[in-house]
Amino acid sequence: MIRRVSFSLLLLASLLSSPAAAQVASVIAVPPLATPDRGSGPDSPAQIAWQASQLIASDLRTTAELMPLDPDQKDFYSYPEVTAPTFSKWKSRAKLLLTGFVRSRSDGRLAVGCYVYDVTKGRELDRVGFVFAPENWRRAAHKCSGLAYTAATGAPGIFDTRIAYVAESGPATSRIKRIAVMDSDGIDHKYLTAGDSIVLTPRLSPKGDRVAFVSFVGGQPHVLVADVASGQAAPLLPGNVTSFAPSFSPDGNRIVFSMQIGINTDIYVADSRGGTAQRLTSAPGIDTSPSFSPDGSRILFESDRSGAQQLYVMNSDGSAQRRVSFGGGWYAAPQWSPDGEWVAFVRRVPGAGRRIGVMKADGTGERLLTNGPYDEGASWAPSSRELIYQSTDAAGRSGLYRISLDGSQPRKVTTPQDASDPDWSGVID
Repeated sequence: MIRRVSFSLLLLASLLSSPAAAQVASVIAVPPLATPDRGSGPDSPAQIAWQASQLIASDLRTTAELMPLDPDQKDFYSYPEVTAPTFSKWKSRAKLLLTGFVRSRSDGRLAVGCYVYDVTKGRELDRVGFVFAPENWRRAAHKCSGLAYTAATGAPGIFDTRIAYVAESGPATSRIKRIAVMDSDGIDHKYLTAGDSIVLTPRLSPKGDRVAFVSFVGGQPHVLVADVASGQAAPLLPGNVTSFAPSFSPDGNRIVFSMQIGINTDIYVADSRGGTAQRLTSAPGIDTSPSFSPDGSRILFESDRSGAQQLYVMNSDGSAQRRVSFGGGWYAAPQWSPDGEWVAFVRRVPGAGRRIGVMKADGTGERLLTNGPYDEGASWAPSSRELIYQSTDAAGRSGLYRISLDGSQPRKVTTPQDASDPDWSGVID
């Protein structure tokens, strides 16, 4: 467990106003974190400081907005210089500077502090501090990476987060599917289910400590909620009901989902710890794939009530239902961005297959981001500037990809097996 030391947060840059806006990466210098402690063993503060410095640079390299100068041990600076850097050293090389320290404590834990500076103006932009067990140094480094990302963009960091997905293996006729969870950089990978039944659509709670998913144990779909740490899962609803397409509310206290009763499929909401479900829709047809707005006041969903799958929005109590997509083909799987500005979706385009697109929350400004033909299951990064999605190749193998809203080339996400149905958590704490 990492405990944050009280420091103020100052956001200096605003979010991009359009997903099509060009992004120019800011160069950020990341010299090695300093330490006042002696020793050079594998678990020493000096060694952890060096590893954390490399991880911070690696994190920032995955973004479209920052271009880090890799840590160089020739750039070593003393502990007092962490809060009093020599800006003239960096002015010709970088716009931003991240400094920091790692030091031991009497209780066996380590303290880390990170600072971000505007090199041109010679002033501090923000700082953050943590106390952590030595084995949790990676999370502390991710927090420092997030500090730099937020100082540069104004958006939340994306590094101390988790990704859930369905891991797939075996022949096409008898695929083994398991719910898997990993850190956003692929570390601490674990399986939450054994592969003895079909599982679908894992959805993480905002803090990444629980995952709701669909299981076909017993032969019909029903929503389970699992604890990520223990792997223990329990049904969301009592009884033998057909439920699917779960999604957490922004505070993690509710789960919105679909339930089929008779020939009708409607949207319901229930306490995330289980209990009675409240019905929100009642139109004839199939209403599914619900997604809360960031403030929890509204819900997006897909419905075929108009004759073809389109996107709709309603208040969180089910009132004021209205259609927001009007293009050709069909729209599915809407996901509200964490900043509330955008909606990601899957659109089946005649002649082009399934593609990932985005539009404004009111249905305007639609733009397709991927080229298909088998792209689906988009989920937002906490920054609202990037998406993770699944794409299936011609041989039928599915994998995960990340794409920025600037339209840059998608990047493959490394997983131990074929992968589908990704979901990205918010910042863990």
